[in-house]
Amino acid sequence: MSALIRLRLAAFLRTGRALAPLLTLLAVLGVIYGGGQAQAAEAYGFSAAVVFPVVAWQTQILFNVEPDIQRELSTVAVGGLAREITAGLLAALVPALTLIALALALPWPLGGITGPSVASGVVAGLWAHLLLVPPALLLGALASRAAVGNAARGLAVLVGCTVLAFVVGTKGSPVPWLAPPLLPTARATVDGLAAGPLTLQTAVAAAWAAVALAGYVTLRRRNA
Repeated sequence: MSALIRLRLAAFLRTGRALAPLLTLLAVLGVIYGGGQAQAAEAYGFSAAVVFPVVAWQTQILFNVEPDIQRELSTVAVGGLAREITAGLLAALVPALTLIALALALPWPLGGITGPSVASGVVAGLWAHLLLVPPALLLGALASRAAVGNAARGLAVLVGCTVLAFVVGTKGSPVPWLAPPLLPTARATVDGLAAGPLTLQTAVAAAWAAVALAGYVTLRRRNA
């Protein structure tokens, strides 16, 4: 399975497809942090919400690099669909963590972070970014060609779920659990990671990722 992970990462990097999400994130964060300073918790909470759709898009790109026939051969080679899906998600995790590291580091040379409570803000920001990684990976997988069949449906899934996440995440929404908790996580970060919001948003993100994973596995089996 490690060989398949390396193969997918190599294809993603050597074809140059990794550049689009990377440059997009650099441009967006550059605009955000170039506009002035913010406290660490506030800056990183907003950054996590911005990074989410970029990680999902990047995952979709990585999954779509592999031709359909090669993916079928890979499934046989690694011993089944479950191992092939795991290899794909682990491969997508590597560039996702790279983007998160960039998002956490970039504000410092740009002078976008100010005090007080910088250390606690960084910890809260790290939690917010990592919390949204599993939902972002699964959304990218759901939007991939292997799951939905073509680029148009994939774009609809990717954009639709991202917009839904921002809409239902507004304060006072009656159904915040319908999508990954982007804005609630940002608010919890600003509030200093109180036990209640931290537990709630972690549970929502984990539940959404579990449902998305089940949906992706179902679609893959149906399309096999």
